[in-house]
Amino acid sequence: MKKKIKKTSLADIAKALGVSKTLVSMVLNDKGNENGINADTQKRVWAKARELDYKPNMMARSLRMGRSNTIGLIVADISNIFYARLCRAVEDAASKHSYHVLFSSSDENADKERKLIQTLRERQADGLIISTTLEEKDVDKLHEQNVPFVLVDRFIPNSKTPFVTADNYGGSLALTEHLIKIGIEKIALFTISPSHLTSITERARGYKDALLKHNLPFHPELIREIPYDDIKNSVRRELTRLLRPPHSIHGLFVSNNNIAKATLEILEDLRLRIPRDVSLVCFDDIDMFRHTDPPITAVAQPVERMGQKAVEILLDKLKNGKKARKKDQIFLKTKVIPRRSCGSFLRKS
Repeated sequence: MKKKIKKTSLADIAKALGVSKTLVSMVLNDKGNENGINADTQKRVWAKARELDYKPNMMARSLRMGRSNTIGLIVADISNIFYARLCRAVEDAASKHSYHVLFSSSDENADKERKLIQTLRERQADGLIISTTLEEKDVDKLHEQNVPFVLVDRFIPNSKTPFVTADNYGGSLALTEHLIKIGIEKIALFTISPSHLTSITERARGYKDALLKHNLPFHPELIREIPYDDIKNSVRRELTRLLRPPHSIHGLFVSNNNIAKATLEILEDLRLRIPRDVSLVCFDDIDMFRHTDPPITAVAQPVERMGQKAVEILLDKLKNGKKARKKDQIFLKTKVIPRRSCGSFLRKS
C-alpha cells in the first residue's frame, strides 16, 4: 500500500522558518505590507512556500478573501463555432488578469440557464458573462440579488444592464442590401428559436428595413423560424416549400452558421446549385465558408473583441462596484464579406 503524501500546510512553512502561522497566512494572502511585515521576511516566506511545494486550498481562500478569481460563462451552445471562438476570447482576456473561466451551455433553454446561474454562484464565481435566453424579468432578479454580470452577444432592450454585442441590425441591413443591389428581390429569411432573442429580432428588423428602403414588398411568410433542436429537418421542409411556387425565392438569408451548414447539405441532397438556383448569404462568417463551392457571402462579427470587452466591463464592475453606464452598452461594427454564393438575377420587365 502506497504511503499517502502529506500536503504542505501553513504550519509547516511557519515551523521551517521559525515564525507564526498567522504571519505566513498574511504574506501568502498578499496582506504582508498592510500588516507591517518587512520585505525580507515576505521573500523568505514565498521562497519557503515554493521550496515545500505549498498548494493553497482555493475554496477556503476564496471564502476568506471574498473572491475566487473565477468568472462563470454561459453560452447557448459551446459546440457552435461562434460560441467556441467567444469562449476562447473570454478565457484569453480573463487569464491576463489571473482569472479562470467556468464554461457552460444553456442549449437555448431558459430553465437550464437559471440552474446554471445558480450553480455558478454556488461555486463562488465572482461574476458572470451570459449569452442569455432569459427575458427582462429574470435579468431584473439578478440585479436585485446584486449579481455582477454582463450580457454578451445579446441584450435586453430598454434596460441598464451592461452588454457587448455585434450590430446585428446594421449587419443584417447591409447583407440584405448586398443581395438587392445585384438584382435579387425575392429573399427569404431563416431565423432560429427562441424568437425573442435580440440577436435574432435585430437581424429580422434589418432584413425588413432593407426591403422597405429599396421599395420592395415585405412578405411576412418569407420569414421562417427554424427550431434550435431540429435544424436539419426544418431546413429541408422550408427549403422545399420556398423554392417552389407560389414563393419561388431568388435569395436566402440564414441567420447563423448552423442553419447555413444544414442549408448547404440539403441543397446538395436536392441537387440544387448555389447561386444558379438560389443565392445564399449568412450572418456569421466562419472559416469553412471560404472553402465551400462556391464560397459563402457572410457577415463577419468581431467575436474576439466581443469577448475582450465583456471581460473588461465585468472586471471593472468587480473592482469598482460601479453601476451600469451608457458606455458599458456596446454595439460592435460588423462587415459584409462578399463571395461567389450570390449571383445576379435579371428583373422581369
